[in-house]
Amino acid sequence: MVRWIVFDYGEVISRRTAALPAIAALLGAEPPEFEQAYFAERLAYDWGLSDVEYWRAVAARLGKDVDAELSARLTRADVGGWLETAPETLQLLEDLHRQGVTMAVLSNAPSSFGRAAEQESWARLFKHLIFSGDLRLAKPDAAIYQVLVETLDAPAAECLFFDDRQENVDGAREAGLHAERWQGADAARATLRAHGILS
Repeated sequence: MVRWIVFDYGEVISRRTAALPAIAALLGAEPPEFEQAYFAERLAYDWGLSDVEYWRAVAARLGKDVDAELSARLTRADVGGWLETAPETLQLLEDLHRQGVTMAVLSNAPSSFGRAAEQESWARLFKHLIFSGDLRLAKPDAAIYQVLVETLDAPAAECLFFDDRQENVDGAREAGLHAERWQGADAARATLRAHGILS
């Protein structure tokens, strides 16, 4: 019996960020090279690296320097880019909330993003918002799924998790959760109906 629905955030609730070219410009870098550096250092950021440590690591790959003021500007632009949500997913979340379904977010994201996300209107739909940067753990590490089920106070088998990355889905399944690769809101609705969660 599934009692909790757990969603990843990035490219599930949100759209993929469109802010990278503007962030590259702040650093005086070309977008293709910047994007490569941005994602190369992202896992460490998700695991709890501070904002300034992250941006200095990105900049070092590009032969650039970042001070605290520039780090703050880069962080604001980055957070803002990831806050654009997918309307069809928000509608699904609203529908689930209206039916009394209990939901949580489990996202690989830095703490600075977590604090911004907590202020968004959609955050009220969730009982728990769990961000990897706060835990210094990230998916698909088994320990983060253990933190999830302890936070929810529910057996893993009572949780259904959606994520856009297969390795995170596999990690959740290994931890005993029901888990599905995110293929859009319509596919998720079909899965939820199969579990008897949506009418």
